[in-house]
Amino acid sequence: MAIPVRRVVTGKDATGNAIATIDAVATTVHRREGMGVTNTLLWVTDSVPADLSDPQDAATKKIGVVAPPGGTVFRIVEFAPHKEITADYETRLQAIRAIGLAPEGPSRERPREPGMHRTKTLDYAVIVSGEIDMLLDDSEVHLKAGDVVIQRGTNHAWVNRGEAPCQVAFVMIDGS
Repeated sequence: MAIPVRRVVTGKDATGNAIATIDAVATTVHRREGMGVTNTLLWVTDSVPADLSDPQDAATKKIGVVAPPGGTVFRIVEFAPHKEITADYETRLQAIRAIGLAPEGPSRERPREPGMHRTKTLDYAVIVSGEIDMLLDDSEVHLKAGDVVIQRGTNHAWVNRGEAPCQVAFVMIDGS
């Protein structure tokens, strides 16, 4: 069970004063059973510059994993410890491909980790809690709370080899 994420969204009242328009636990949560991943969608923009006056809750938009063309997405992903993942390699690999993600290059057919993928986005990732390993084509980087990754459209996968869940905040910016 993922740790709930409190989401505070600001806006303006009828007189132009800044107010909190939303202050509640985020409800757009997608859990991939057996995969060890829970995705909490926090905000989506369809373009940059963003429309600051739209009163709609942008976390209710239906989107895939990546940012919309010309837009951004903000989410928190919680990775369970690897030992808690129950799906086998092939099931996990097919799940990644089913959502339109796959690695490029030599590791495309049989990646070393079934979660290996590439998105055509610039991703800002902040490790919020826990520890995680970012796998690249031929190397890996161990990350812990407070570390930051600038992911620039390269093959990668996330593996939590620790004992506790790891939460990572992602801002994805369309790079296509």
